Amino acid sequence: MKDEICLRLATRADAAAIAAVLREAFGEFQPLYTPEAFPRTVIGAEEVEQRIQEGPVWVSMVAGEIAGTASAVAQGQIFYIRGMAVVPSARGKGIARRLLEEIDKAARQNSCNRLRLSTTPFLESAIRLYERFGFTREPEGIRDWYGTPLLFMEKAIG
Repeated sequence: MKDEICLRLATRADAAAIAAVLREAFGEFQPLYTPEAFPRTVIGAEEVEQRIQEGPVWVSMVAGEIAGTASAVAQGQIFYIRGMAVVPSARGKGIARRLLEEIDKAARQNSCNRLRLSTTPFLESAIRLYERFGFTREPEGIRDWYGTPLLFMEKAIG
């Protein structure tokens, strides 16, 4: 099937393609970020390689191309989702949900009891997905991240 979604762990060889997915996925939102915050969201291949060394990074393949990615890192009992992106042309196919399911599975394997992520309030469709997946907004409210608003969300897992 040409639109079959395949998930796998990323390798260092995927770093440039993952950086390209991040650029494409967040490009439409660039005007909503400050000039300081955007490059910290849309990281380059070198930082992607670093993340691959620090914790799991997944890629979602559609028709042989990387269409989505997610990365996480264990921080004690919390499995922190460092980033997630799906290219616009592949949205609505269930890629982000599949990535979240894989992250949840990895968190359990790492004996974590919570998932945590940060996002910006203007990524409304992503926030709706996180809420459908069981995440709730942390009560501290919105914080400033290099001049861009940032909110944290968490989900208990067991």
